[in-house]
Amino acid sequence: MSGAPKLQSLPEAASPDTASPGALPCHVAIIMDGNRRWAEARGLPVALGHKAGAEAVRRTIEACVQQGVGWLTLFAFSSENWLRPADEVKALTGLLRLYLRSEVATFAKEGIRLRVIGDRARFGTETVREIDQAEAVTAGGTRLNLNVALSYGARAEIVAAAQAIAAAAREGRLDPDAIDEASFARHLFTADMPDPDLIIRTSGEQRLSNFLLWQAAYAEFVFQDVLWPDYGAEHLARALRDFGRRERRFGARTG
Repeated sequence: MSGAPKLQSLPEAASPDTASPGALPCHVAIIMDGNRRWAEARGLPVALGHKAGAEAVRRTIEACVQQGVGWLTLFAFSSENWLRPADEVKALTGLLRLYLRSEVATFAKEGIRLRVIGDRARFGTETVREIDQAEAVTAGGTRLNLNVALSYGARAEIVAAAQAIAAAAREGRLDPDAIDEASFARHLFTADMPDPDLIIRTSGEQRLSNFLLWQAAYAEFVFQDVLWPDYGAEHLARALRDFGRRERRFGARTG
């Protein structure tokens, strides 16, 4: 993202276009969809669609801080994305490394803690080292917990958790009768994170695409008909207002 503007210093006060009235979600998760279609509609290379999507990431991070959202999880690269054309995968992974290099200092300064969930080992030693360093540098951030899902697939996450629990039981470190939802969740990538209250998907598609299947059990969903590179603070505010109007019962009957 050479030459692109970096994340701006974040104001202490909320922006004028806030989501109130209504409850604010603690944790917002976003399936960022539409980079490819955005580029194709403009006759541009797909790589430029992903670059424009990175700018939308910056705007969305700023908006979450301004709105007071404490947790943001972005679905950036799925385990299935490895099956895309090699040049697109190369562009995506290169953009990831450039983003880490350009943003980590600002994240640390602005109190944003970055964590990556997913099978990071698939990105190679150098990229893994940069991810680890970015997480370490931003570990003290308390203003926004930013989780980026990379090489992530929810089914693989659940299978890995089941395998870890089975191994612990086989080795006598875990009583099978003691396994419950809480103990299972401790073996997921999101072990110490709250479940998402709100999941947003852009581009008009209405599916989870193997994202946070366990964690989304009682999430609210908002589907927005905007391609991700065009996403901004006003779109997030609309989604938060929609969330604030909903009655969350978590399976309990009312009336």
